[in-house]
Order: sequence, then structure tokens, then C-alpha cells
Amino acid sequence: MTRAFADLHLLVNPKDEQATKKLINKAAKLGYHYISIPLVSAPSQEDLTKLEAMCKQVGLDFVSRVDFHPRSENELTRFLRRFRRKFEVVCILCDNKEVSRQAAKDKRVDLLSFCSFDFRKRFFDRAQAELASKTLAALEVDVKPLLILEGPPRVRLLTSLRREVAVAQEFHVPIVVSSGATEERFMRMPKDMASLAYLFGLNETAASDAISTNPEAIVKRNREKLTSRFVAPGVTVVKEGKNT
Repeated sequence: MTRAFADLHLLVNPKDEQATKKLINKAAKLGYHYISIPLVSAPSQEDLTKLEAMCKQVGLDFVSRVDFHPRSENELTRFLRRFRRKFEVVCILCDNKEVSRQAAKDKRVDLLSFCSFDFRKRFFDRAQAELASKTLAALEVDVKPLLILEGPPRVRLLTSLRREVAVAQEFHVPIVVSSGATEERFMRMPKDMASLAYLFGLNETAASDAISTNPEAIVKRNREKLTSRFVAPGVTVVKEGKNT
């Protein structure tokens, strides 16, 4: 079966049209099917249409995504209430234990990102994984830090990632591997992304799933939820056609 590869974290300012086009074109050449450029607030339909058109022109499927860095549970709840139905993927940036736990419990959250290099602010432990396992929230890992860090900082990050990935697998929490690329030089072919995932403990099958099956499942699930026919998981409204 042919896999549809995804890079759901291209960190470019969509207002910079030239830079955005470069990353989109590069993703197409590298063999991706889905790509996402995080937005920080509700985009205009014009902005979304422009991004979708850029992607469609090179054969890519654009996925709307928002990243949010809440400072409290209340801030997280307000954000999700306002923006959940405006985006296909919602990622919560976690560097606060209270927020991390609440994000893992909330079924409206798709991705949990622990992007701090400080191990004391990386809260993906067994308690976090157990909560996430009940809501389908996935753990997102960016590979860019592995490309830019050297020496002890890289070793410490890899140690944290190996521990987090092992815990995620123990509790069957999906893992999504993204580039986190801000420039073309940080982008990699899917097979190279999978190779980097071996460094933090994913085997060949799990690494491939992390850049294809897992992100694709999130996109498809949320696209179904955002249709007017959606009632509940597995339940949609089917309108009967008129007899002619």
C-alpha cells in the first residue's frame, strides 16, 4: 500500500509569500502529500484560499493548523471553544504541567508539543500519556532541533525524546514526526525523517507511521468532524434523495 507522507509543521510566516512558496515547492519535490503551516489566529478565507491554491498547484494537500501556547487551563478552554471548528489540526504547546495535563484530557486537542530544550519543562510522563491515550491526542516531535543542536544539548534532548517516545508507545499514544522547518535546508525526504526518528527509539514501522498513517488519521478524522453531516464519531447524517 502506498503511503501518503505528511509534514504538518512548516514554520514559515504565511504572509511572506516568497518564503512560503519555497517551502511548499520543496515539500512537493521531497515527496509529501499533506503539509501544514501553523497559523496563530483565525485566518481569513482569502489567506486559506491562497495557501490551498499554492499547494494544489504543486500537487499538495494543504491542512489548516493552529498552534497555541496557553498559560492557564482557562485560557486553553477559551481558545478551544473559539477556534476548534476553524482548523483541521489543533496543536497545544506545553511547557506548563497544569496546561499539559488539561490539554491531554481535552478531546478537542490533536497534537501535544513539548518543544522546550529544558527537560524540567517537558511534562510528557506516564500520567500525561495515560490521559492522552483516552482522547486520541498525539505526541508531536520536531526534528529540526536535532539538526541544529550539538554536543551535550543534543544528547540531553535525545535522552528526553527516547524516554517520551517509550512512554507514548507503552500507552499507545500516536506519535507524529514533523520537520519544524523554518527554511528549506531543514527539510528532509520522508525516508530521511524516518531515519532521524530511529535516533529516539522508533523502529522502521513506527517511524513510517509517524510521518504517514498517524498524521493522516488526524486530518481525515477532523475533516469528517468539520462537515455539516457529522453527528458523532462513526455517525453522520445521510440525506435521502427524492424519488424521480
